[in-house]
Parts: sequence; structure tokens; C-alpha cells
Amino acid sequence: MSQKKLKVTLVKSLARRTRVQQACVNGLGLRRREQTVEVLDTPENRGMINKVSFMLNVEEA
Repeated sequence: MSQKKLKVTLVKSLARRTRVQQACVNGLGLRRREQTVEVLDTPENRGMINKVSFMLNVEEA
């Protein structure tokens, strides 16, 4: 059984963000603005997405 995936795109810059916000974005595998990655839909990833949701665009993959 394959898990659901989410397409996450960073739409705002990491400049002037707190270390916690930067750590969440890095934990999702995002490095630069407009970069898109696919992550598994797990509670851990959902938590990181919720912390920085104002900086991200999230779609189901």
C-alpha cells in the first residue's frame, strides 16, 4: 500500500524568519523559493507544514 504524497512549494523567502520556521522548511527538504518537493503525508510532515503554512503552497500529489 502506497502512502499519499503532498506537493509542497515554498512561495515566500526564508529571510528574516525564526530559526524554528527555517528548520521546518529545511525539514521538508526545501532550499530555495519556488522549489517544489513531494513529501509523504505523515503527522510529522503535516506539523511542519502547519507551522509555516503562510509560506507554502500545498497540493495533493
